[in-house]
Amino acid sequence: HIGHVKSICLNFGIAKKFGGNCNLRFDDTNPESEKQVFIDSIQEDVRWLGFEWDGAERYASDYFGQLYEWAEAFIERGLAYVDELSAEEISEYRGSVTRPGKDSPFRDRPEEESLQIFRKMRAGEMAQGSAVLRAKIDMSHPNVIM
Repeated sequence: HIGHVKSICLNFGIAKKFGGNCNLRFDDTNPESEKQVFIDSIQEDVRWLGFEWDGAERYASDYFGQLYEWAEAFIERGLAYVDELSAEEISEYRGSVTRPGKDSPFRDRPEEESLQIFRKMRAGEMAQGSAVLRAKIDMSHPNVIM
């Protein structure tokens, strides 16, 4: 995929230009479904492009604990909330290049309520996809991609 090649060259190239190191991190958000053949293939491709990463490869799942702590901190500081809109409703609320987005009705729920639901999500007590953690961004911003 050309986008992956561009990213690899950019990241490893910047590290080389400035005398730094570049890590190879796999975004294994569902580690049970990841296959070693894909990891091996990516490593082979990075080497074929002429790059070598610093140390052992890394995995997003290695940091799940830290990411979870940050998520709770964002909720506690009022920077994120648990949203229970459906995927279709989230798309509708997101807006478009011609129509500003709008805030979810769950955006202003109390932080403690979002924390309780978020902890239920982690414990597997919520139906898959019934709730998501969202950052409190400006929904009327003209750049709906961000």
